[in-house]
Amino acid sequence: MQWTLDFLPLPPCPELGSQPFSGLLWALLVLFLWYCYRVGSDPPVTGRTHPGKLKSGSVRSSRMSRSSSCSSSADGIVAGSGINKTAIGESGAPCIAMEMGEEEEEEDTDAGRRRGYLTPVLSHTLFPVQASPASKKLYSALQEYAKRYSWAGMGRIHKGLRDQTRLGDRSSIQKPHLFFLPDVPSIPFFPRDAHRHDIEVLEANYPIILAEFQSVYQRGIDTKLGWTCQGPKGQAVFPLYNAGVCVAGNCRSCPCTYRTLLSLRTFISSNSLGAAGFWLLWPGSSLGGGYGPTNTRLRCHLGLQTPPQCELVVGGEPQCWSEGHCLLVDDSFLHTVSHNGVAEEGPRVIFSVDLWHPNVAAAERQALDYIFSPEQ
Repeated sequence: MQWTLDFLPLPPCPELGSQPFSGLLWALLVLFLWYCYRVGSDPPVTGRTHPGKLKSGSVRSSRMSRSSSCSSSADGIVAGSGINKTAIGESGAPCIAMEMGEEEEEEDTDAGRRRGYLTPVLSHTLFPVQASPASKKLYSALQEYAKRYSWAGMGRIHKGLRDQTRLGDRSSIQKPHLFFLPDVPSIPFFPRDAHRHDIEVLEANYPIILAEFQSVYQRGIDTKLGWTCQGPKGQAVFPLYNAGVCVAGNCRSCPCTYRTLLSLRTFISSNSLGAAGFWLLWPGSSLGGGYGPTNTRLRCHLGLQTPPQCELVVGGEPQCWSEGHCLLVDDSFLHTVSHNGVAEEGPRVIFSVDLWHPNVAAAERQALDYIFSPEQ
């Protein structure tokens, strides 16, 4: 038995072809287009808000949730600004709120639903009022950098600056006295692979660097000749870079060494965390336990003259220098240096260069250059 379309209760439709079935196809096409329109025009699901389509209610609710985490402040909320200048944080300590624009507030509503380091950056995270003036100055520099460029990638730096007041509570084995970047893997001595290119460049230029040092050393150690005495008696430094500033006269005395520094990929030459130069330690001298300023750098020691009785202890691990070879040291760990040799052996001489820690990202390096700029 043959079935035809005449048995189907189809509504009347215009003749679009030889069969009325073509009208059904057109009806399905219209339904499909209507479905696509509805899917595209539906509001986004909560938690997946598209940028630029935040509703005022969501922004208002996020502000209310922030204000509920802090009790009433001494100065109150500035009228019309929407920024709480002083509040009490969750820990009970007085805090200072971040200053953010309207666009950043809208972005914060979306980013606040995510966990991670970007959350404290894009939200009104509170900065401790009891922080030292130096920490507040660094924090202001970070805010200025973010206004010029972006908050992207600044989560760890922001968290590190907020935690500056708790640096004294850290364990005694690693305690940088200026800035600690959280979640940076650290060990007292790093393998060569961490900065293979720069180490190979320094070791390849060892004869030239040694010759230029001997030329400078034979002229005598005098502050008028570019030498500086740092720390206790028995130590002298001939800096080529000091706190991110090129010492022009000393660099002219060691032109090949200066060009070698410029050829390094990770040399810290643009902020006050970086330095480079010749370090001397006389026999019978020792440097007591100390900490470097930050864990964002590694100090590379190229041995130039290393008597056998010299020792470097970092984080409880002893090491000795070797002439013509490099040691990568994280000096944010507790470290001591000693030269127990006799006077006839002469001083221990190393060429020290500060390199970026390999776990510090390019965006973080740029921000730290700005925050710790010698001009700040």
